[in-house]
Amino acid sequence: MAEINVNRIKLSQLRALVAIAVTGTFSDAASQLDLSQSAVSHAIATLEEELGVSLLSRGRQGAVLTPVGQEITQEATKMLALLKNIGRRAQDAKGLQAGLVRVVGFRSVATHVLPVVIEEFRRQYPGISVSIGEGNDVRGAEDILRRGEADVGFTYLPVSDAFDAWELFRDQYVALLPKAKNPAGTGPITWEQLAALPLILPLPDDGCRYNIDQYLTRHGQSLIPAYEVKEDSTVVSMVRRGLGATIMAKLAAEPIPEDVVVRQLPAPLERVIGVITLADALQTPPVFAFLDTLKATWQQKAGMVFKSAEA
Repeated sequence: MAEINVNRIKLSQLRALVAIAVTGTFSDAASQLDLSQSAVSHAIATLEEELGVSLLSRGRQGAVLTPVGQEITQEATKMLALLKNIGRRAQDAKGLQAGLVRVVGFRSVATHVLPVVIEEFRRQYPGISVSIGEGNDVRGAEDILRRGEADVGFTYLPVSDAFDAWELFRDQYVALLPKAKNPAGTGPITWEQLAALPLILPLPDDGCRYNIDQYLTRHGQSLIPAYEVKEDSTVVSMVRRGLGATIMAKLAAEPIPEDVVVRQLPAPLERVIGVITLADALQTPPVFAFLDTLKATWQQKAGMVFKSAEA
């Protein structure tokens, strides 16, 4: 018995076989494939000749698959599906050769998170550019995404259902004090010790200031700030100069100078930092690639940031 040469089988023949199996007739299959009926008939006839078996029974009821025809049609369907996947992967790759991902966040994320992620992203996708913007406050990312001016945002969680969100990490708030005015002890600072120093806080419209004000209210404290300052680095510098103490998210304070003392707060306070995208937005392949890189990279490398912060 002669061996079947499968290399002579054409995709057009398999498409014709699958189309007939779906539609039930040669004429309907021809219409589906935008071919003449004679072209479909020729494709099936040559396929049966190559395989040496009958694939279809022709009759008044149309074309019916033979038992072996059913088995071969199942395999042909799988092959055509794989071919579609090949085309889809190639199309996705073409979409990742160039493009732009627009990211918006706040300063501590831009300083400590994004450089690690972008380094890996650029290594994998050198043709895709990344732009980094900053909101007016920590919640500004949400408004910027709503206006369509960014693709990916960093903000505090929780957020509304308008966004798809996932938690990136949690950042503890701490008290920062000048070394010369650090109260005795190494444990959490007391409310009395904190109230004894001038307090330096962010501006009233800042997201961290909102968290701190809510925290003080929950614990029945009415500490009035002596200074209200926009920039985190300026606050840390003022603490170094002995002008007062502050309550600040630890990552925002990094790198903490040696002459600034870090004390735990009287009660824990943290901010939950998350990544958001618009829930109903049609994201581009570069955006999906950036999100995948962010998820894969951050868990591996970001731990080094916090280890150094805790040292």
